[in-house]
Parts: sequence; structure tokens; C-alpha cells
Amino acid sequence: MSGASDSANQPHLKRVLGRWDLVLLFVVAVFNLNVVPSIAANGGVTIWLWIISILLFFWPQGIAVIELSHRYPGEGGVYLWAKKEFGDFNGFLSGWCYWTNQMLYVPTVMLYFVGVSVYVLGSGHEWLAENKLFALTVSLALLALITALNIAGLGVGKWINNAGAIGTGIAGLVLIGLGVMIWLRFGAHLSAADFRMPADYRSALNSFGVICFGLVGLELASVMGDEIHDPVRTMPGAVAWGGVISGVLYIATTLTLLVAVGKNDISILQGIVQAVGHMAERVGIAGITIPFALMLCFAIAGIGSAWTGGAARIPFVAGLDSYMPSWMGKIHPKYATPHAALIVQFVVSAVLVVINFAGGIHVQETFQRLLSLAVVLQLVPFLYMFAALVKFGWLGDTSGRYRRGILFAAGLFGFVTTFLGMALVFFPAQQVTSLLSYEVWMFGGTAFFIALAAFFFFVYGRHKVLITNHVGAGALTRPVERGSTN
Repeated sequence: MSGASDSANQPHLKRVLGRWDLVLLFVVAVFNLNVVPSIAANGGVTIWLWIISILLFFWPQGIAVIELSHRYPGEGGVYLWAKKEFGDFNGFLSGWCYWTNQMLYVPTVMLYFVGVSVYVLGSGHEWLAENKLFALTVSLALLALITALNIAGLGVGKWINNAGAIGTGIAGLVLIGLGVMIWLRFGAHLSAADFRMPADYRSALNSFGVICFGLVGLELASVMGDEIHDPVRTMPGAVAWGGVISGVLYIATTLTLLVAVGKNDISILQGIVQAVGHMAERVGIAGITIPFALMLCFAIAGIGSAWTGGAARIPFVAGLDSYMPSWMGKIHPKYATPHAALIVQFVVSAVLVVINFAGGIHVQETFQRLLSLAVVLQLVPFLYMFAALVKFGWLGDTSGRYRRGILFAAGLFGFVTTFLGMALVFFPAQQVTSLLSYEVWMFGGTAFFIALAAFFFFVYGRHKVLITNHVGAGALTRPVERGSTN
């Protein structure tokens, strides 16, 4: 009776996501147009890096997500998987890095939204992107809207995700279509030499980590495992469709930028809209720029919503486990969503947005520094995911969906590629002006977030043990009244 009662009293989330909701979620979460310009700026060699990453990181990621979500279908995703296979601390560290990465990544999404939104206002308003008051107001307003919609529930919030996926698809197709028209009429800016490793190879190495970062997102739905209709049957097909669509869009849009614009003219913040405006003017359809910018705004808002809603499930589960304050594990009494975790996430992201605009570093360099540290934190959980596959393959544990050889190969390739992606991002991108400050930021930031994770785990972990012992002792000594059900 007590077990059933405890289960009934646990917070329950609503199952509102179907297969095509998941496919659209994967597209909007995985295919992020905002990282394409910073990658394409390194030239044609990035096409080879895309192909390598898709084969050695993206494909193993899909296998890992399907395998681990099949074995552990509950809410929590990367947090739950690492906890089950490698213990409580590793589970918490995996979830912590996955969550705190969003504290750095979401501000970059806000920056990108501001840079694109000024094009919706028409020609002559581009200067607003450099106006700090305008940029700060728009960023915080979008962040607040996204948070409010996710508090209202995925039944509401999923529509901005879906709209974002549709906007991403339309924007990607328009960009590719214009690129094909430019190529057919005027030829390409590319030559065979552009596909070789450049003399200054360090920025190209940095882009490999960003490419791996751009390919994450298939695991996002499993973080919402308790909110998916029949996840065991729904997940495999959604992962396959979302992965194929996202991979094709990434390679095609990167190649389009290189063909139509050239790496030396690509801006990492406004490159997509600038490219479309440039190409549209050359083919005589300049009026398409404003609708395109509007579609891209929907796409960026969808990216922010997908990652804001998904990442908030990590502190929610950690709060239930008492490794973070217990109020983080509370759900809204009306909407049944992890509102406390979403509000905390909003506050931290808002503070980082304010700091970002108040800082003296150039906007594009700030974007790149935030993105690089986010890459390191984001990829930590994937080390655990791929290590779990290696473990299954090594021990011959085939109780999931895949055979031993597939598990071991996918895990090994994925682990090595992930580790290289994390290491190579410590090479500065071409937008970075000070090598010393960049390395201090990267090493110091990584150490800070990991140390903070250890602090929360051991402080609240000890608190959890004390509560468990107290409750256990009380249960042994408390007299039970006749007729009591306890």
C-alpha cells in the first residue's frame, strides 16, 4: 500500500508529445542555423569535418539515444543514464553539465535573434543590432516569453518548438534554393584548394568541436521521457527522421554559404540573413529578405524554447533526488510543469545576457567565447553515453535493441570523437583576439562549473543521507497505532 501511495504522490508530467512532434523537436534542436556561419567561415574543409562528425558522432549518438532510452525510458535522459550505469555522482555531473551549458548557450541564441530581428524592420535598421538598450530589451523579452510558454506546459510550449522547426526548414530551403540559383547563373566561389586544411589550421580545429555541438539534440526528447506517447515505439522512427533531415540541412546550408558568399565575407552573427539578402538581390528578388528574416526569427525562438524546456528537466529530476534544493523538483499545481527549475534557468540566463551586453569584449568574440565553453560542457554527457555503449558491448549485455558489435563500435567511435571535439575547441576561433584571456576563460570556466557540481552533489548528497537516516530511524522507533496503514 505504501509503495502505491508513494508512487501516486510523486509529481507526474503529462504525455503530450507524438512522433511528429518529436521529429520537429529534433529538427529545431539539432539543426541550428546560428552555428552555421561560424563554421562556414573556416572554409570548404568544414564540409569534410561535417561528414566525419556525422559518421563518427551523429550516427553513434542516434544508436546511444535509442538504446539508452529503451533501457531507461523515464524522465531525466542523460542524467538518468549516467546515474544508472556509473553511479550517482557521474549521473549528477552529466546532468549538471547538460543543464549549465544552456546557461551559456541560450544567451548566444538571444544574441543571434537580435542580429536577425533588425532585418524584419526593413533596410536601414541594421544599426539597432549594436544598440545595447534595444538588444537587451529584445533578448530579455524573448527569454521571458519562452520561459512563460514552457511553464504553461509542453502542450502549449511545443507549438513554438514546432513553429521553430517549420521556420528552420523554410529558412534552410530558401537559403539552399538561392545558393543553387547563384551557382547556376554565376558559378561558385569555391575551388579545390578551399577544401584543403588552411595554413592557420587552429580555427578549423575549433570548428570541429562546434560541429559536434551543432549535432547534439537527439537526446533531448529522452530528457522528456515521461511526456512522450509510447516512447519505446515512438523514439526510433523520430530519431531516424530527425537525424537525416538535420544532417542534410547542415551540409547543404554550409556549402551554400561557401558557394554563394565565400568564407571571407561571412559574419558569424548575421551571416545567414546577409547571405540571403546578397543572393536575393543578385537574382532580382530582394523583397524576400524580410520574410526570410521573419522565418529565421521563428526558428531561433524555437531553438531557445526547445533547449530551455528540455534542459529544465535536469534540475527538476536532481531536485527530486535531493542533490539540489528540493523545491527545484516541484511542479506547477495547474500546468504540471517544472516551473521552479524554469524560473531559476530564466534568472541565470538573464543575468548572463546582461553581463554579455555590459562587457567590453566585441559582440562576435563574446558570442564565440560563450559558444566554445558551452561546447565543452555540452559534450560531457556524451562521454557517459558512449562509455555506456562500450560497457554494454564489452560485457556482452544485449538486453536492449542492438547487438554487441554495434554497441561497442558505436560507443568507441562516439567516445573518441567526443573527446577530440572537446579538446580541439580549446584552440581559439579566428574571432578571438587574446589567446591568454581565451584559455583562462576556457580552463577556468570548465573548472568552475565542475567544482560547483561537486559542491552541490556532496552538500545536498550529505543532506539527503541525513534525511534518509532520520526517517529510517524514526520509522523503527515510532509506535504504530492499531488500524494505521503506515
